[in-house]
Amino acid sequence: MNPALRFAAPLVLASLVLSLSACKTENKEDTASAKADASASAADDAPIVPDIQGLETGKKQVSYMIGQDMGKSLSVIKDELDLEILTQAIADQFAGKDSKLTPEQAIKIQEAFTVKVQAKQAADATAKSATNKEEGAAFLAANKDKPGVKVTESGLQYEIVRPGNGPMPKATDVVRVHYKGTLLDGTVFDSSYDRGQPAEFGLAQVIPGWSEGVALMPVGSKYTFWIPSDLGYGEAGGGPIPANAMLTFEVELMEIVK
Repeated sequence: MNPALRFAAPLVLASLVLSLSACKTENKEDTASAKADASASAADDAPIVPDIQGLETGKKQVSYMIGQDMGKSLSVIKDELDLEILTQAIADQFAGKDSKLTPEQAIKIQEAFTVKVQAKQAADATAKSATNKEEGAAFLAANKDKPGVKVTESGLQYEIVRPGNGPMPKATDVVRVHYKGTLLDGTVFDSSYDRGQPAEFGLAQVIPGWSEGVALMPVGSKYTFWIPSDLGYGEAGGGPIPANAMLTFEVELMEIVK
């Protein structure tokens, strides 16, 4: 669990309070005028954004905005929460009622809950990683026998989509390429095409599957690579790439930069 998650909702409220306090400090020379304006505004309670159904006043809009932020922050642990009790605790605090928990009890519950959620997330991640590994291996086992697919000694699979007749890069070269990377389910996690311009990479600075694969390409060619997880991001994953994910790349080698 993200350590910041436990405090996300309170931070929303805290930042709002701090911003209001800052505004109050900056304008203390105009206190009388500000109070008059605030009183008029409070009396009218005009909407901040007009024409929102069900949120016709400023108070309702602010309330919904804060509730929405809290809901987003807590949604990842929604199955662990009792919404009725959560709402009761907020209402009790607003009403100034005595808490059902002492500070010591609250800390103990918070610490135990954090350990529980972290353990569950770790178990889920381990299971998902194993599934990714198995599904990737099954795909590669079937894919290697398809017409046009070649397999290197390392297990990298590739297909020549368009041949080229230019030079081939060395392992130490920097290349300019257009590429698209997808996960096994077809999700595009990176694409120079989407950004509208090719990218430059040093072949010594990318994942092993890229280093090996692009070194097979003549300039002007286009290949498809199927990269086993151990030639990709492995158990660690990275950004949008899950642990042990098999990756598919479409790559056009445009130029050897140096």
